[in-house]
Amino acid sequence: MEHKKVPVKIPIVASIVMLLLAIPPGWPYGYYSLLRLVVCGTSVYLVWSARQINKDGWMWAMGFVALLFNPILPIHLDKFTWSVIDLGIAILFVISIFKLKVA
Repeated sequence: MEHKKVPVKIPIVASIVMLLLAIPPGWPYGYYSLLRLVVCGTSVYLVWSARQINKDGWMWAMGFVALLFNPILPIHLDKFTWSVIDLGIAILFVISIFKLKVA
């Protein structure tokens, strides 16, 4: 019997906290660069985790998040749009903890 690994909470919770902290203005550009790196990395991790437990919808959703937050070819949007996206992705990550049965 094959044992499937479940994702762990630490990178997800770190991403949630960083996304929520990014909503109010005033952070230096370096914070947003770090945010992109952390959220992209967490999303790639969740793509892999979702694939391991055959959750294809979650795999595609997290793949989209990884593309949106990729640090190599950043997408430039206005602050309000990013604030809405940050909140939405934070909520998505919270839901993923339960839907992907994160340990």
